[in-house]
Formats: sequence, structure tokens, C-alpha cells
Amino acid sequence: MKDLKEFQAVSNVSRETLDKLERYAALLHKWNPAINLVARSTLDDLWSRHMLDSAQILSLAPEGTTSWADLGSGGGFPGLVIATMAQETHPNLKVTLVESDQRKATFLRTVGRELNLDIDVISKRIESVEDLKVQVVSARALAALGQLLSWSEPLLQPGGVCIFPKGATSEKEVKEALASWSFVVENFRSKTDSNATILKIGEIQRV
Repeated sequence: MKDLKEFQAVSNVSRETLDKLERYAALLHKWNPAINLVARSTLDDLWSRHMLDSAQILSLAPEGTTSWADLGSGGGFPGLVIATMAQETHPNLKVTLVESDQRKATFLRTVGRELNLDIDVISKRIESVEDLKVQVVSARALAALGQLLSWSEPLLQPGGVCIFPKGATSEKEVKEALASWSFVVENFRSKTDSNATILKIGEIQRV
């Protein structure tokens, strides 16, 4: 999955969207040596490891979604990929990227400006974010599920959902989270890793 044609075939994006993602990838390569946006060892497999892994999440959003928050966005996965693809498929979607590292937040703003994306970047710790109520919250490789729910629940609108890519420990994380939370979870197989899954979680309440 290292080349663009394979990414485009699986993700089914337009040539225009692919061009924007290529520009994003070029900026990532340019900035990464200075601020370590992604592990250097994963750059050779960027289009599968990061781009497609992020792109597959958008289709799981409820129909008509117009507000999305991505927590701990780092190098922009999945948030910037979601925002880029949404220009074509979800033109009314606004994506908010929450990233406390000021240098990474500057990178996110730079990509947003270069690609003319409809994003906000909040450079605060997640627990300090206020007055944000969205329909979808995402986070990738950030924390265990219980912690993610603690951060996400205050940011969700009633009826909102969380979409979290998870690895082989997902079942264990769900079981542990159910000790403190009540929720409904759907599991979707990852297109990039046979051992990974994507959790779509709704009806979230503390117990």
C-alpha cells in the first residue's frame, strides 16, 4: 500500500483530493525531521500506515455530520485527512483539531492554510477545552479507551459518537472501560491491519 494508486483505489478519493493529500504528505516530510510528527520509520509506508488508516474513519460518521473534534491530532492523523476528504464528501463538515504541542499545532494550521481546509486548531490540553460540542470525536494512538471516554464525553453533543482506531488490545480496553462507563460499541475491521479494529461508540454515560 505504499503507492498512491493503491491508496486511491481503496479510498476512492478524487484526483483533486489526492492532489491535496500529496501536498499534505510533502509538508509532513518537510517538517518531520524538526518536530517528529510521526515516527521516522513509518514515513516509507505513509500512505497505508497513516493516510489510509485515517481515511477509512470518515465513512463511519453518522449521516449529516457537520462537527468533528480530533483529539491529540499530532501530525494530523486522522483529523487533517478527514478534513481534506470532507471537502468533497461532507462539504458542511467543520473539523476541530486539539493539539497541546505548540509546534505541532503550528504545523496543523500551516497545512490547513495551504490546503484551504475548514478547520480550527485548539492548542490546549484536552481537559482544558471548553464550549465545544460536536457530533463526532476521534483520536488515534492517544490513550486507553477509558481515558478517551473521559476526555470525549464532555465534548459530545447529545447522541454524538466516538470513533477510535484500536489495535489488538481493543477487547481488553472495552472490558476495562465498561467498569466506569456505559456505552454501545460497534466494531469495524481495519483496512490496513488485520489485527486492528475501529470502535464506534455511542450512548456514552458514566456509571
